[in-house]
Amino acid sequence: FWFVPAVEVKIEVVIPEKERSKEEMSPNGKASPLVYRVNGTARHYHLEEHPIASNPYHNPKDVVEASVCHVKDLENGQMREVDLGCGKALLIKESGEFHAVGHKCPHYGAPLVKGVLSKGRVRCPWHGACFNISTGDIEDFPGLDSLPRFQVKIEKEKVYIRASKQALQTQRRTKMMAKCISLSNYNLSSTNVLIIGAGAAGLVCAETLRQEGFSDRIVMCTMDRHLPYDRPKLSKSMDSHPEQIALRPKEFFCTYDIEVLTEMQVAAVDVKSKIAVFKDGFKMEYNKLLIATGNTPKTLSCKGKEMENVFNIRTPEDANRVVKLATSKNVVIVGASFLGMEVAAYLAERAHSVSLVELEHVPFKKFFGERVGRAVMKMFENNRVKFYMQTEVSELREQEGKLKEVVLKSGKVLRADVCVVGVGAVPATGFLKQSGINIDSKGFIVVNKMMQTNIPGVFAAGDAVTFPLALRNNKKVNVPHWQMAHMHGRIAALNMLAHGMEISTVPYLWTAMFGKSIRYAGHGEGFDDVVIQGDLDELKFVAFYTKSDEVVAVASMNYDPIVSKVAEVLAAGRTIRKRDVDAVVFLSFRTGDMSWLTGKGS
Repeated sequence: FWFVPAVEVKIEVVIPEKERSKEEMSPNGKASPLVYRVNGTARHYHLEEHPIASNPYHNPKDVVEASVCHVKDLENGQMREVDLGCGKALLIKESGEFHAVGHKCPHYGAPLVKGVLSKGRVRCPWHGACFNISTGDIEDFPGLDSLPRFQVKIEKEKVYIRASKQALQTQRRTKMMAKCISLSNYNLSSTNVLIIGAGAAGLVCAETLRQEGFSDRIVMCTMDRHLPYDRPKLSKSMDSHPEQIALRPKEFFCTYDIEVLTEMQVAAVDVKSKIAVFKDGFKMEYNKLLIATGNTPKTLSCKGKEMENVFNIRTPEDANRVVKLATSKNVVIVGASFLGMEVAAYLAERAHSVSLVELEHVPFKKFFGERVGRAVMKMFENNRVKFYMQTEVSELREQEGKLKEVVLKSGKVLRADVCVVGVGAVPATGFLKQSGINIDSKGFIVVNKMMQTNIPGVFAAGDAVTFPLALRNNKKVNVPHWQMAHMHGRIAALNMLAHGMEISTVPYLWTAMFGKSIRYAGHGEGFDDVVIQGDLDELKFVAFYTKSDEVVAVASMNYDPIVSKVAEVLAAGRTIRKRDVDAVVFLSFRTGDMSWLTGKGS
């Protein structure tokens, strides 16, 4: 299925404001044309001439202005949620200046007043997205939209905010973007930018290109039947329908001329000819290529693995069907991975029984450590989830063609109407084996800090790559998480446009189970000790993961916004030592003092 935006007779380009200021003027005072080279052919385009309105609020009836506080009510470094009558804003004071932006994170609606303010940006307390307090622009992810920015003025020692009523209600702002100059001029089998994969990395890449004023053709292709959607919700909110979790509506892709080819699989890439060959034989020529194919779930190797009612959750339809079949039935989940544990938590109240089979003796041991893993395991057991640890599945048995039992190597036989497999994944890069693109021994695409592969013009992003992580002295790592995929896509887009941007973000992830969330920042691979503050039994704790006396990651439950605060410390280039953990918790959580963030070093 081809999802191709309709071609308009009158084609125009909407260029971001910051790009307008960069326009070079020709001797006659007209804007010089932009020049893009598509497959070696130069094409000249003129920018649309738009006067920039001095008043951003075009409709006076849509504007509200209110006095929100006295100038002395806020100290430097403080934030306050203020009510303007028809909506709220976040008022911030930093370095003696006041700023006002939306008060909710556009990602999942977290109250930003409970987040972290540091060096001109506010970080979400839930999932770590960062926003510039002067512009409202999103600077780190997850999420796609920025915050609305409101006017602030000081009169007679009082602080006033002037805002659009609509912006106060929506609490989000999509950055201005370019449009494609003229789709009618293109050969169907030729594009300037081809993006293989329509997850977070692919979508953010396409959006970033448009935000930066890129007005040539962009084509995304995906094996999925849907437009890009919020994939983490497949295991956290399993009965969500595709339209409920769509990252952007269909109209968005039409408006900004981002073409999406659904149910289209790339079988090979010829990097010398710059051609992608699809499984059905169709070929598409490209100028720049982004590979963001993600991963493929591992399957079981035992007898009966192909049986009906055995699932790898890969699509919304998979998740929906599991919920339907599992209701009041017996469910067996193989693998205490993030997906396996989240599915178990979601089905615990719906299924008759939920059994979880895992090779390790504690869930999440390699990621969160044994003590945190045991605390999480106890929470699951208190919610009727039965664990079968240190064993594997030896056979799946059927009755009348449907799953009946799961047989374990320990000899235990579990009743099962539905089986969900969550035993990990492998990078979906098999189609690149003969391409000349550098792939490591585990199948991951190797990229540099600019998300470039060893082939000029070919970039890669998301779960399928290893990249140098600044936080760990540029060690090549794979970070298969939602936030990181967003940032990969942005960095790749900027470097397609020759911005020379290097990735330096701090990994941030979360998992949700039984109405509780574990937040995590950093990269704890290879940690040798865990320092825990708080009470694991009460599920109110923060865990610091250390390697050779240095804190490399942090996790918490019911201890917000400690993870976001530590993420800001790490993002500032500071080192936290094991001996500093007590002070970190006291200063950041109990007093809210962030002054220790200033400067570099330990």
